[in-house]
Amino acid sequence: MSSAVVPPGNEIPPPRVEEVSAGIFAYIQLDGSWFLNNAGCIVGSESATVIDTTGTEARARAFHAAVQQVTPLPVNVLINTHSHGDHTHGNFMFSPEAAIIGHERCRREILASGNAAQALFPMVDFGDCPVTPPTVTFEDRLNVWVDDLKVELIFVGPAHTTNDIVAWLPERKLLFTGDTIFNGGTPFALGGSVGGWIDALARIDALGAETIVPGHGEVCRPGVIADVRAYLAFVLDAAREGMAAGVEPLELARELDLGPFAALHDRERLVPNLHRAYAELRGERRGAPLDGRRMFEEMLAFNGGQPLRCLA
Repeated sequence: MSSAVVPPGNEIPPPRVEEVSAGIFAYIQLDGSWFLNNAGCIVGSESATVIDTTGTEARARAFHAAVQQVTPLPVNVLINTHSHGDHTHGNFMFSPEAAIIGHERCRREILASGNAAQALFPMVDFGDCPVTPPTVTFEDRLNVWVDDLKVELIFVGPAHTTNDIVAWLPERKLLFTGDTIFNGGTPFALGGSVGGWIDALARIDALGAETIVPGHGEVCRPGVIADVRAYLAFVLDAAREGMAAGVEPLELARELDLGPFAALHDRERLVPNLHRAYAELRGERRGAPLDGRRMFEEMLAFNGGQPLRCLA
């Protein structure tokens, strides 16, 4: 495996805070590529609730400072939409004052993997991010109240991971999706399920959201759900044909015409997505572990040996 510092000139805008509904804010980190995720904050009369954190110590401290600029009130609840480090490494900034809520599998996976993913991006200064898993867990649904505003936490996995939840605010028709929605980036199913993700999108669509805060990319309208579904259907169809022809996923990825999906960043994720689809077509359990090190090596091979682009 190899990696390198991103060449000069690859500049990204600073994170920004966007009020997506009265007293509800999205923290947007563009361009939304590897480890540049979104988070959120819901401000009540006496305290605030945060949705996800960020992936490095410096970014976690910047997000914490941004929350303090939005409200001087204490944060007493932090919701993790899933276990990946870009959304959870910054949990430590709100602990132990805040109860950290996540799916039962989210807690287990954070404890099992720790900060291991950092080794895949040695060009990034992750700083010191003590492993801080959820302290409150649930299996299917849990309601969180910010004053009289209900936040419905709904398990929709396996999709992007085995432990994806969404945060749905029906009164505002506002949805924080975590990484079940990538807006402008390639969906990534290495730790989840292609078929399960397609099923999850049907459930998400049925909620009737008017505004979506995706896990990565700009705040968007519900039309993006169809875009993610179309990509996953493309992967599944390609996998069926590739398996029938006896073509390995990496070779198939190199041969495929991405068509409308060529403009998505992080296109190398196609390789593990195909591996995941092959596994499911063989009848393996949705979310069953794949060889992560091999997937990373094959993504590098797909990139012609060049490192994954990570500007975190």
